[in-house]
Amino acid sequence: MQSIDKTGTFPLGARAVKRMGYGAMQLAGPGVFGPPRDRGAALAVLREAVELGIDHIDTSDFYGPHVTNQIIREALHPYRDDLTIVTKIGARRGEDASWLPAFSAEALTQAVHDNLRNLGLDVLDVVNLRIMFQAHGPAEGSIEQPLAVLAELQRQGLVRHIGLSNVTAAQVAEARSMVPIVCVQNLYNIVHRQDDPLIDALARDGIAYVPFFPLGGFTPLQSSALSAAAQRLGATPMQVALAWLLRRSPNILLIPGTSSIAHLRENVAAAGLELPDDVLPALDGLAA
Repeated sequence: MQSIDKTGTFPLGARAVKRMGYGAMQLAGPGVFGPPRDRGAALAVLREAVELGIDHIDTSDFYGPHVTNQIIREALHPYRDDLTIVTKIGARRGEDASWLPAFSAEALTQAVHDNLRNLGLDVLDVVNLRIMFQAHGPAEGSIEQPLAVLAELQRQGLVRHIGLSNVTAAQVAEARSMVPIVCVQNLYNIVHRQDDPLIDALARDGIAYVPFFPLGGFTPLQSSALSAAAQRLGATPMQVALAWLLRRSPNILLIPGTSSIAHLRENVAAAGLELPDDVLPALDGLAA
């Protein structure tokens, strides 16, 4: 059995996917803007991910913009039948590489069509509505209007399943009163654990939770407790952080991103890392 299979699967839309996936954001250029320095290396990472058994890829057409989806298409199209590609809409990139909201009906509709064209698909497996009331973290407010647009695109057959990103628990509840929600994608890792209650609530209802920045994002996690556990287990601190997430709840699906094949293999190997019970108190305490 490969390490990626040891943590099992969890439903995501119409399929059960392996709990270790891949986030494609880092395949774009610096700052997730423009082309990568080495397009061949980006293609190789994607192909290696599929070879390692990954069947869940997270992306968006505003990565680049357009760059990441075009690389995914070049590397993997025609796609394997068991591959689930999850994308997101609700943001756009400014000419200065800034992250801006794109909530109008026209912008959301165009984003779905851009994702379809650049990925080479007739229908998108899962589309996350990224809420941008503030760029870096959830903020309260009704999401009914943009969600209604995405629901209409689903009725038109362009989108199979709907998820949410950068949302509060109240927004999740509002969305679920309108349409079925198959996943929530928020900032969460061993240190940033504000969503603990939300994760548990979603797990009870069989809804996937997909943490972005599982390794800290643009500011990688650093901790003496992580380093000590890693040394004891013969692993890297980042592998320990990923293994902790997999142990945290069965509905957590991981999408760590990288542009390096070596780093990709390290991440996948974390799926087979077992954390002894006696290391958990120190790791659980990192959030404090």
